[in-house]
Amino acid sequence: MKISALLREPKQRKLLFSAGLSWLFDAMEVGMISFIVTALAVEWHLGAQQVGIVMAINSIGMAVGAAISGLLADRYGRRAILIWTLLIFSIASGLSALATSFVVLCVLRFIAGFGLGGELPVATTLVSESVPIKDRGRAVVLLESFWAFGWIAAALIAYFVIPEYGWRMAFVIGTFPAFYALYLRRAIQDSPTFNKQQSRKLTFKTRVASVWSVKHRKSTITLWILWFTVVFSYYGMFLWLPSIMLLKGFDLVTSFQYILIMTLAQIPGYFTAAYFIEKFGRKFVLVVYLLLTALSAVWFGNAETEGILIASGICLSFFNLGAWGGMYAYTPELYPSTVRATGVGLAASFGRVGGVIGPFLVGMLVAREVAITTVFMMFFITIVIGALTVLFFGKETKGIDPDKDAATEIA
Repeated sequence: MKISALLREPKQRKLLFSAGLSWLFDAMEVGMISFIVTALAVEWHLGAQQVGIVMAINSIGMAVGAAISGLLADRYGRRAILIWTLLIFSIASGLSALATSFVVLCVLRFIAGFGLGGELPVATTLVSESVPIKDRGRAVVLLESFWAFGWIAAALIAYFVIPEYGWRMAFVIGTFPAFYALYLRRAIQDSPTFNKQQSRKLTFKTRVASVWSVKHRKSTITLWILWFTVVFSYYGMFLWLPSIMLLKGFDLVTSFQYILIMTLAQIPGYFTAAYFIEKFGRKFVLVVYLLLTALSAVWFGNAETEGILIASGICLSFFNLGAWGGMYAYTPELYPSTVRATGVGLAASFGRVGGVIGPFLVGMLVAREVAITTVFMMFFITIVIGALTVLFFGKETKGIDPDKDAATEIA
């Protein structure tokens, strides 16, 4: 089934767009932080390390949220946890507009991060379970493509709203998903796969043990390394893009404009990954797109002219986000439905540890005046490690039904 045919199925189209819009709001919130802290640093006179702390605390919340929501989604359903996590980050975002100190802002960003991190693995699991196996990878990558539109929305807010109305208004806009959560209560249902497993609910301890059982241990280790390297590099690079543009000599408005251009490249990155993932498989997309991301990182770090900076930034966005789509499609396919959200949530949670370390480490390095070329060489090495891990230790999941032997796997 081609992408257009997939979208012609009414139930699948409704689910994809309903979950996708929640994904868009999630990305918009994450994207806005990278722009807001750039403006906030000027207004509150924050140093590079403090900027890194704001970014890191958001990722700490995402790590906790991913682990807990994955466990809860296998117990109480994907739909309920998706709605609650959406509400949590929306409300925390709105309250962030009222922050009067650095500490208060950090507390609210942790709560918002909890909701953000919790929503992503649950939405992925829901969509992955709700479409036919032959369309599963493509559907999840298309879901992930809404992330690009969220970042575009964040870039537009940064370009038009923040310079004119300030960073607090950007946070106010972040409350809009709370109203969308009310719509989701009626618009989506739990996946048929989850409903079939109602009689086989497992305890938290049993589900975690299953993820680390002999049957899944190799896949779990591979996934955790993959998630750590991808999230570490993504948040380390992209949350610092506006600040790095300033370090390269561009003013705030010009920086936001260039990043909007780079962000647009995420869309074809996702769509090409959605095509290749069913044609050549998950490992092909992950390895190729990650290696090309690594090369783009080195190119961007060494860019000295506007043209090279934009071209390398476009390639960085294109391949990095295509790899993200492949990773989200790949992860839920390695576990049976009884522990799927748990496996996805734990992998995403461990990855968020990288999301904590990445931005904070960049802040430390920038504060110590380490060259940007050196910083991006660090990301090059990290991404290559992730690609090689999948190449040598990952298993191909295209066309495989992980529920086929679920009963024996759990035993």
